[in-house]
Amino acid sequence: MIPRTPPFVPYGPPLRLGALLLATALAATACDTDVGAPVAADQPRDGAPAESAAPAPSESAGEPYTVAIGGDVMFEGMLRQRLDADPATAVGPVSTVFREADVSVVNLETAVTGGGTRAPGKQFAFRAPATAFTALDSAGIDVATLANNHGMDFGADGLADTLANAEAAGFPLVGAGDDADEAYAPEVFEVNGNTLAVIGATDVMDEHLTAEWTAGDGKPGLASTKGEALPRALQAVEEARAEADAVIVFLHWGREGDHCPLPHAPDLARQLIDAGATAVVGGHAHVVGPGGYMGGSYVHYGLGNFVFYNFDGPTAETGVLRLTLQGDEVLDSEWLPGEIQGGVPVLHEGDAAEQGVASFEGYRDRCGGAGLTAEPDGSSA
Repeated sequence: MIPRTPPFVPYGPPLRLGALLLATALAATACDTDVGAPVAADQPRDGAPAESAAPAPSESAGEPYTVAIGGDVMFEGMLRQRLDADPATAVGPVSTVFREADVSVVNLETAVTGGGTRAPGKQFAFRAPATAFTALDSAGIDVATLANNHGMDFGADGLADTLANAEAAGFPLVGAGDDADEAYAPEVFEVNGNTLAVIGATDVMDEHLTAEWTAGDGKPGLASTKGEALPRALQAVEEARAEADAVIVFLHWGREGDHCPLPHAPDLARQLIDAGATAVVGGHAHVVGPGGYMGGSYVHYGLGNFVFYNFDGPTAETGVLRLTLQGDEVLDSEWLPGEIQGGVPVLHEGDAAEQGVASFEGYRDRCGGAGLTAEPDGSSA
């Protein structure tokens, strides 16, 4: 019997690449990070990309493509019931948006294991069965980041199970691995003549678990931007950008319950952009935060809950970020607002959608701008 879903309490299909990516090219640059070979993503689907205020990419760039990005996904409570009933439909109707995009990304905020040992000192620890990857794949999601404060809720053994289950399902994860090289390695997609790299990292971990959970040389764990791990994350972005036209960093960051970013977040975003990130997106706060442009790159501080058991008040506000990219440029950004109903996101239509977009756009002013502008300033990342 599934226990009653707890209320929210703050607490602490494209082809994909294989295990090795661009190894020969990276060896030539004397880099240590393992990355894999680019893979073909879906060709353009119905609809043309929206017109953008960003400068036109160079003529050598490929054709425009879209990336759909969702927030925190887990499968506890009512979500576990959906997963057990039918993994293929567990993510709900929002799957249509993911399938229409050329590349789709979410944050997988749970260990995928039936074993391991619960991490000490955690009020909430999430786990899901291997069918979680069936659910993600069936929803049209192409890659997920495991770099968050729940990725190792069941320790190193739980992480090993998660990685093994993902490999068995043929589903790519970023932000975690058997060592630092794997954890910081990107997933790379070839899309309409463009190369896109997706990297996962976390800026949030319980202090008493940070050393244990951070990936290292010969040590399994998560990619991190915290403290001494930041240079390694910046290096990963630099190396990915040397091989890809665009880099998206999916970062777990923010403060639970706060729509606005932490004071250091704009500087962290700028460091990642200076290293080569075309977009820095993510969340952790369980509420939606501001998004906008930092120069020519796109930054989103709070994607909110997505497939999650909170469905009342601000924690039920959700949406899909849809970026249109070409070469190294963000041509357009769209926030598709919605509300979590029955644990899954249902996107708004009509007046409700307009109100949702207005609410989202208002977060920049509410947060003092958060270092962002509504339109790109014309510079490239």
